[in-house]
Amino acid sequence: MLADFKVLRNYPGFTKLISARLISNFGNGFMPIALSFGILALPGGSASDVSLVLGVQLAPTIAFMIFGGVAGDRFKRNQIVGGSDIIGCLFVFLSAASFIFGFTSIALLCFTGFFFGVLNAFWWPAFSGMLPEILPKEQLQKGNATVGLLTNFGYVAGSLVAGILVASFGAGWAILIDGISFLIAGILVWGIDLPPITSGDSEKPPAMWRELREGWSEFISRKWVVVVVIAFSFVNLAYEATLGVLGPIATKEHNGGPKEWSWVIAAITLGMIVGGVLALRIHFSRPLLVGILPEIFVGVWIYMIGVPNQLVATLLVAFATGISIEIFYVAWSTSMQQHIPSESYSRVVSYDALGAYALAPIGLVIIGPIIEAIGVVQTSRLLALMTVVAVITPITFREVRNLRNAA
Repeated sequence: MLADFKVLRNYPGFTKLISARLISNFGNGFMPIALSFGILALPGGSASDVSLVLGVQLAPTIAFMIFGGVAGDRFKRNQIVGGSDIIGCLFVFLSAASFIFGFTSIALLCFTGFFFGVLNAFWWPAFSGMLPEILPKEQLQKGNATVGLLTNFGYVAGSLVAGILVASFGAGWAILIDGISFLIAGILVWGIDLPPITSGDSEKPPAMWRELREGWSEFISRKWVVVVVIAFSFVNLAYEATLGVLGPIATKEHNGGPKEWSWVIAAITLGMIVGGVLALRIHFSRPLLVGILPEIFVGVWIYMIGVPNQLVATLLVAFATGISIEIFYVAWSTSMQQHIPSESYSRVVSYDALGAYALAPIGLVIIGPIIEAIGVVQTSRLLALMTVVAVITPITFREVRNLRNAA
């Protein structure tokens, strides 16, 4: 692993990129714990309130994602990523101050979450296209695995600290740390020297709608991409609803709190670290087959969330879930980067994210009322079943299971 890193760090910009992800995700480890339990600690705070805030934050990310993809193929990607982080930290600081100084409200958290979600719509397609600009194609699997590995180191550390910090001092201080991490990461990424995006022979870039059509054509022409994206729209619905709402509510019902929930998140992230190490060591000849099948553990983890007094078993399943998530991330990212043309990559990724997360905001908004109507146990079983079916379905397509590594 160290030998791989020594090779990768010789490529200009790689060290700054992974440093930014390590710092930013240390802060990101605080947010899901701080925000969910912070809302539940408000007078009258409920599962529906958590659902609403998280749904309002994710919805604009999905709605504006395709425009972020156009921007990512037109402008310097490091400036989009760095600028989004720097501007985004201001909205995070406002949320933190509202908890610290006692003027927070669901409306204010929806306001800050909405604008942060818009910025994330531009951040994600641009970030996804940065690594192929830094590394050659044959190094992309190792590069994705290394980025994921250090990202998850930061996230697990942040999650563990967040559980203690939120339980001891409240949500505001944890959210403040997240904002500081965004500021530092944004400055680092802004300083990466990437070449300007070229638009072919024309000096004038094509119209936005034409670029969107071209990106859609690239996306829809690959059956393996479309099938996996549709399937994972249901997986992500269940996962995001569990991570953001069902998990914290179930933990609170089972006489736990932010500290116990932070252990679950940390177990997932530790599994991601192990998955990243495995992805560094193993060459995926059929990456999607290897990446998708283990995602069944996501469904098992969601089921275990609804089982009371089984914290140790839940942590073990969460660990296995993390391994499966990271292996899929590396396999999927590498497949996309190897098979999608660089000049349209951000647009294709934006359609990927748009489709894969299209149902997640709906899930976040309705999961709170569903929990209140049928309870934690039945909700977890329903989401678990949906996840397992969604994971198995794409493997039945030959184009998915037979896709080969191009490097």
